[in-house]
Amino acid sequence: MLYAIFCYNPEDVVGAWTKEEDDAVMERLGKVQDKLREQGRLGPVARLLPTTAATTLRKGRDEPIIIDGPFAETKEQLLGFYIIECASLEEAIDTAKDLAVANPGTGSYEIRPVSIFRPGVDLT
Repeated sequence: MLYAIFCYNPEDVVGAWTKEEDDAVMERLGKVQDKLREQGRLGPVARLLPTTAATTLRKGRDEPIIIDGPFAETKEQLLGFYIIECASLEEAIDTAKDLAVANPGTGSYEIRPVSIFRPGVDLT
């Protein structure tokens, strides 16, 4: 089963990290990613730009409304995601715990099964 693991953190805290702090977090996360890659379980990983770069399409009316910027109703923003191959939800939770240890501060990781996965082309 594929699981999507979404990384949420307070954007202002992450945005205030120095280059050295950010590099250290990325190095720790890279070690988790390397382990998953070696196990053949790592799918796409993306780090998103800040919500100030976002555009939102709001549904629920006759015509959708396009809004500049994010429309988050939380104090934490979606910063990135992983697609991970896991044998069970428990294994996905263990993977999210590894990521949480590597990524300091508050925030959360949402774990959700993936029903359709179309990987597209390799962009590397």
